[in-house]
Amino acid sequence: MKSSAHPFADAGDIPNNPALPLLLYRNALVQQDGTDRASAFERLFTSHRWGGTWRNGMYPFHHYHSTAHEVLGIASGNVTVQLGGEPGLAVELDTGDAVLIPAGVGHKRLKSSPDLIVVGAYPHGQRWDLIRADDVVDGAAVRARIRSVDIPTEDPISGSKGPLRMHWAAG
Repeated sequence: MKSSAHPFADAGDIPNNPALPLLLYRNALVQQDGTDRASAFERLFTSHRWGGTWRNGMYPFHHYHSTAHEVLGIASGNVTVQLGGEPGLAVELDTGDAVLIPAGVGHKRLKSSPDLIVVGAYPHGQRWDLIRADDVVDGAAVRARIRSVDIPTEDPISGSKGPLRMHWAAG
């Protein structure tokens, strides 16, 4: 597995999270013969105290979560996502890749293969909301909520020794 950190500045309608970079994990989950990759992502996430797992695709509109961090694992197919809002970064995610999206960071599906399956999860104790870039919100209150979201105790992919600890300092 190879990981990289990507910071995003406030983009106005997408607040992003200037304090916490997005973490991209290439080949986070290597396929084992006969293994259901979606179930494997769910087991991996829950083993590191990330729950509320779901399976689906990805929304085709800019949105973010102000009350929770989110991890997405690509169980099958591929997807091109716009991260950080319009001025952000377009990234292709392939089967086995994962992305840890800090609260406030925008994400949107630009295109995907027909067999796309995404597995998502959130740190235990965090409940997600969904805010679209074009929603009318109290920007100051949203940014305060984002700043107050706790840093998870474990990296969703690598546990206590993962890149989350290196790039997301508490406090």
